[in-house]
Amino acid sequence: MNSEKYIIAFDQGTTSSRSIVFNHNGEIVTVAQKEFEQIYPRPGWVEHDPMEIWSSQSSTAAEAISRANLSRNDIAAVGLTNQRETTIVWDRDTGRPVYNAIVWQDRRTADYCRKLREEGLEKVVSEKTGLRIDPYFAGTKVRWILENVRGAREKAQKGKLLFGTVDSWLLWQLTGRKVHATDITNASRTLFYNIEKDGWDPELLEMFEVPESMLPEIRSSSEVYGEVEGKLYPGGAPIAGMAGDQHAALFGQACFAPGMAKNTYGTGCFLLMNTGEKPVRSKNNLLTTVAWRIGNKTEYALEGSVFIGGAVVQWIRDELQLVRTAQELDELAATVKDANGLFLVPAFAGLGAPHWDPYARGAALGMTRGTNRAHFCRAALESIAFQSADLITCMEKDSGLTLKELRVDGGASRSEPLLQFQADLLQEKVVRPKCVETTAMGAAYLAGLAVGFWDNRDTITRNWETDRVFEPDREADEMKALRKGWGRALERSKNWEGSSE
Repeated sequence: MNSEKYIIAFDQGTTSSRSIVFNHNGEIVTVAQKEFEQIYPRPGWVEHDPMEIWSSQSSTAAEAISRANLSRNDIAAVGLTNQRETTIVWDRDTGRPVYNAIVWQDRRTADYCRKLREEGLEKVVSEKTGLRIDPYFAGTKVRWILENVRGAREKAQKGKLLFGTVDSWLLWQLTGRKVHATDITNASRTLFYNIEKDGWDPELLEMFEVPESMLPEIRSSSEVYGEVEGKLYPGGAPIAGMAGDQHAALFGQACFAPGMAKNTYGTGCFLLMNTGEKPVRSKNNLLTTVAWRIGNKTEYALEGSVFIGGAVVQWIRDELQLVRTAQELDELAATVKDANGLFLVPAFAGLGAPHWDPYARGAALGMTRGTNRAHFCRAALESIAFQSADLITCMEKDSGLTLKELRVDGGASRSEPLLQFQADLLQEKVVRPKCVETTAMGAAYLAGLAVGFWDNRDTITRNWETDRVFEPDREADEMKALRKGWGRALERSKNWEGSSE
């Protein structure tokens, strides 16, 4: 195909919406980004305005295309990738959301989840979905909206409400409200999708009291879903790739063989390992998830999710105001050789895998009179690496595969002290690619494959280039002692909100 055409990826994340234009070599031509408001109505609650998600995404699309001096005819296809599990319910006729988007980090359904677990339902949910009963997933959020928004349940029962994760919401808007669909990766994160039977599960929908009429159609991750409405940017272009952000990053990192793994250091940290064409059931509290589906072939992954990864850097910057920028935090952290015995557990939204404790809360332990700003910055970065190392230990046990290298991406992967500490903890190579925008790149590749812009996965593998390899340079015994200290700090933070003592 003509290499003067381009693919645009819409990367709708937790704190910002971005549009990135890629050329045929997988190189970035231009990026436009817009942050949007984080809404915290109560402790543990996190929301977004769905209309702001849409307006920020559509405005960055227009900006990226005009910045690159392109017209809509230069765009071969659009790829969509999104913050997963974030839940939107909207009116089929008016197009208006009935409530704010409830974000994946939100913990308001923790008590309801505990009730379901006490009723002994965890096993059946896990067997059907590969997931856990946890406030993280979309299922309990949809039910909360139906239960708590006046008139929502009645409307839903009459078939007047639609549910979608952010991909469905954007697709519906982009196609001029014509297409209500999701891809299999996003579907597999709802608690409604049966991973064995490959479809929405009536028993699960009944359990969560959600009418099937609300749900989008499930499609593959690489196919033409529809065209962008004429008056929008890029009007007339096919929307041809769709995947949740972590699945897109696994694809963008060219982790196509079983045992290949990537870690995205974004707001949270998300570690995925390709397990091939059969789902591997975790015995170590990880998730079994769909990696992607292309044509009739579905591939699977094991996943571990850390709820607060790079967001701890934002917290140090915005709430504690110890630094002005993430770069300043990095520079300060690099001025000390270690955190001087300080362990920071950023359980601000509970703990994800492998602990699954929605009642955990943040803790800073091991402080002395000598603990200073640099130690706090260092401990923040180390907390990201400790949490990720815990996931890799579980993943190796589950899969029986030994990690040879960890491919990394996401905003915080620009932090050299973080990646060096990660390599030291794992005692393995950590590899950062030249393009760390692998989430958007994965969505672009999925779209490009569907329209013949790229021929096959070999082209993608050839496009993937290393920027830097971090080799371990600290002794295994030293790191073992640190991990032990981290484990003690973790235990102190668990069940904080739920403890009555």
